[in-house]
Amino acid sequence: MGNPKTMKVNVRVIAATNRNLEQAIEKKEFREDLFYRLNVFPVVCPPLRDRKEDIPLLVKHFCQKHEGKIGVKIKDVPKKVMDGLMTYDWPGNIRELENAIERAIVLGTTDHILADDLPEAVVEFQAHMAGDSGSNYHEQVVQMKRKMIIDAVKQTNGNYTAAARLLNLHPNYLHRLIRNLNLKDELK
Repeated sequence: MGNPKTMKVNVRVIAATNRNLEQAIEKKEFREDLFYRLNVFPVVCPPLRDRKEDIPLLVKHFCQKHEGKIGVKIKDVPKKVMDGLMTYDWPGNIRELENAIERAIVLGTTDHILADDLPEAVVEFQAHMAGDSGSNYHEQVVQMKRKMIIDAVKQTNGNYTAAARLLNLHPNYLHRLIRNLNLKDELK
């Protein structure tokens, strides 16, 4: 029902988006008046891939946050593992990094974060960037994925949507794989 008396309130609205709202306004996908009501003090936070120097501090923070919940004390993140974390593009941003660290703590059998405890995408990206030429399991998996994607795109005459269907993948995931595996130039 509500109260017939007017009550004064003091509130602040904090809104966040990963979209370019100026472009959305031009495309009539976002209300211009709402934009100007919300756009009092914009705070731009670049994606994690553009501020790799934050990763070691975030990894330490997430280790401390999750080791208490899980009941494990993490003593170290080896340099090679940290280097791998810093080379990955983190398309899921900080949430993906946090989930990767939590997973490593849950799956880990030591008091160190090991590469094999990290999500497959991170480990395979690191193996690909190291260029081990098929000398280990993860690099062989990367090479097989590359071959399958290249073959599917060739078979569909460059049609990524059809290639994704052929591979039984969502088209967005295929595009992500192409980017992560550095296949753009090879597929042109």
